[in-house]
Amino acid sequence: MFDLDTLAPLPILTGLAGGLALFLFGLDLMSGALKSTAGHRMKRLLARLTTNRFKAAFAGAFVTAVIQSSSVTTVLVVGFVSAGLMTLQQSVGVIMGANVGTTITAQIIAFKVSRYALLLIALGFGLQFLARRDRLRHYGTALLGLGLIFFGMDLMSGATRPLQDYPPFIEAMRRMDHPLLGILASAAFTALVQSSSATTGVIIALALQGFVTLEAGIALIFGANIGTCVTALLAAIGKPRAAVQAALVHVLFNVLGVLIWLGFIDQLAWIVRAISPAAEGLTGAARLAAETPRQIANAHTVFNVANLLIFIGFTRPIAWLAQRLVPERAAPAGAGVTPRYLDDILLDTPMLALDRVRMELRRLGERAAEMVERSLPVALHGDEDDLRALARLDDEIDALHEAVVAYLGRLSRQHLGAAESHQFHVYLTAANLIESIGDMIETNIVRAGWERLHNDLHVSPATEEALGRLHGKVVWAVQRALEALDASDAGAARAVIDAKEEINRLAEAAEHHLALRLAAPEAHRLPLFRLESELIEYFKRVYYFAKRIAKLLTEPPENHAPDPRSRDAAPAHQPDPSGSVATTPRPPAAAVRRRP
Repeated sequence: MFDLDTLAPLPILTGLAGGLALFLFGLDLMSGALKSTAGHRMKRLLARLTTNRFKAAFAGAFVTAVIQSSSVTTVLVVGFVSAGLMTLQQSVGVIMGANVGTTITAQIIAFKVSRYALLLIALGFGLQFLARRDRLRHYGTALLGLGLIFFGMDLMSGATRPLQDYPPFIEAMRRMDHPLLGILASAAFTALVQSSSATTGVIIALALQGFVTLEAGIALIFGANIGTCVTALLAAIGKPRAAVQAALVHVLFNVLGVLIWLGFIDQLAWIVRAISPAAEGLTGAARLAAETPRQIANAHTVFNVANLLIFIGFTRPIAWLAQRLVPERAAPAGAGVTPRYLDDILLDTPMLALDRVRMELRRLGERAAEMVERSLPVALHGDEDDLRALARLDDEIDALHEAVVAYLGRLSRQHLGAAESHQFHVYLTAANLIESIGDMIETNIVRAGWERLHNDLHVSPATEEALGRLHGKVVWAVQRALEALDASDAGAARAVIDAKEEINRLAEAAEHHLALRLAAPEAHRLPLFRLESELIEYFKRVYYFAKRIAKLLTEPPENHAPDPRSRDAAPAHQPDPSGSVATTPRPPAAAVRRRP
């Protein structure tokens, strides 16, 4: 007769909880290390292998298998869709492939190598501790994480061993053979822990003790596939419509896949048994413990691969359905600009997060370039509405700049390698310089436009032509510097730097023209001369900021941080440890020039 007093529930619960914690921590370590070493290459692979649905599915599976996170894969896809680099239809194939890539976790943990877990932990820690190169330390971290995964599995399996003789638990496990109960229980657990890999680990840990039949394991895997949709939906809250549509594609694919296979669990179990190794000579729970873990891992893979093959021909209807269920909607009138690409889920993959900063800097730069292009016509001919509209563009620049700097502040808490630290400082300084361009125009050139209106000043066609030549070259320099920043094009950056002589020549030619016109017999000659001279100086300052952006791509990292004592230093916006924006007083570069 079973004695309830001998069950000792506290050691079982602590063993399960501790084992699960180590399992998840190990999985996080391994996936983080893999993302650090291969994340940027995975991004390029995703961007290239989406020319058709089959390549997209392969790319999604391969990337997810490497970085061990279908959520990160989905976020990357959303970014490509938002940037116009990928259609929603192409993203469907990638998301389908990502589901296949997640099955690699089940395949890894189904190997019964827990006896080597401590050895893997020791080797991984030693490599992480002793290696001097970042890449070797990342490999050590991945090995340490893998060891913790197996060690956590061993703890969970050992903790449940006393339950082999506990009738109520055995009866509860038998009820899992009812598909709906198994699916609901597994979906709820997966939604709670926000990790289908954790659910898979617990299922295989129970299978190692002979508690779970293959049919029950398949139902539990189905539930994990549904429960993991909660993660995608939560990640899409507050995101652009493209993110919600991608999350909905994930939900549709997983739920429809489970519904299709719900009536064919026995047939799926037969297929899996036929392709999985058998433990001859064992019977009962011993045979279940020997065979079922690998069978469950294989069932997980077969299920997702089969769903991929079934749905790969329906990427267009699935994309159409997602767009109909979550239609694009126009931004409400008066809504401020908001960041489009900065997703916190990528912060633990610094190279991918930095790429999103680059994409957001492109939006920031587009507004600054527009301000520069419109500045001279508005200053010379614009009415009050034109001047206010030009000033409002700087409000958008300020909002995006604040979001970028805050995001970089949160990213600074992560461990950044040498290349990532370099890129971090480049983007932080570039964001400050782009904002300085906007502030220069909003503070100084717009003010010059108001002075023209209030004093009824009119610039002569010849002077406007001289100013226009300088302005046109400055517009080119700003646009070229921003393009170089976006593409990391050092050649384009050098072209901007080399334009200094021409900018100076055009400025001197304009100043010479103004000097010749100083004695012209026309009204308001002195106020007009001052206005025209100031515009020349302001455009030279705008070029200075463009040149500073270009130099970021040609100088070593230590030269990127400006000396705060310098009169020409860029605005010193730096992230504080809390991730908020701490702004020091703006240097004289963007201040209004004092009148003589």
